[in-house]
Amino acid sequence: MTTAYLSIGSNLGDRQQHLQTAVTLLKAHPAVNQVVVSGLYQTEPVGPVQQDDFLNIAVRLETTLTAPALLDFLHEIEQAGNRERQIHWGPRTIDLDILWFGESVINTATLQVPHPEMANRLFVLAPLREVATPARVATVTGLIAATTDTKQVMRIGEFEDHANE
Repeated sequence: MTTAYLSIGSNLGDRQQHLQTAVTLLKAHPAVNQVVVSGLYQTEPVGPVQQDDFLNIAVRLETTLTAPALLDFLHEIEQAGNRERQIHWGPRTIDLDILWFGESVINTATLQVPHPEMANRLFVLAPLREVATPARVATVTGLIAATTDTKQVMRIGEFEDHANE
């Protein structure tokens, strides 16, 4: 089993439902266990495109999938959520990124782990600190202290997980 950390965001349509669907699909995968979800954050978008605020969460999970197989599954979740990749840093129904995959360092054309922009994104780091294991909390706290990101990131409540109801 490998511990993986994900960032999940949405700023189109029923944002909270898109996040819920992504978590439900993660939990339903037979190779994914022990899914822990952060609180719910409302965040300003990054980049030059005018768009609505995002809802963001972070997820910690255990998996027997390889990193490329997990990425493929995340892309399937995005497709199921009608994710369209038309504008770089543009609005999206759902966006799932692998932040860490165990202790792996991966640098391929399709996957970079640790996520190369993680340290520059407070909307990733704030929820990530909530789900980080004790071994990772100090790292995330240090990244938060060092980031130059000044975008507004506001915790708006608990993530209401309806996957087990």
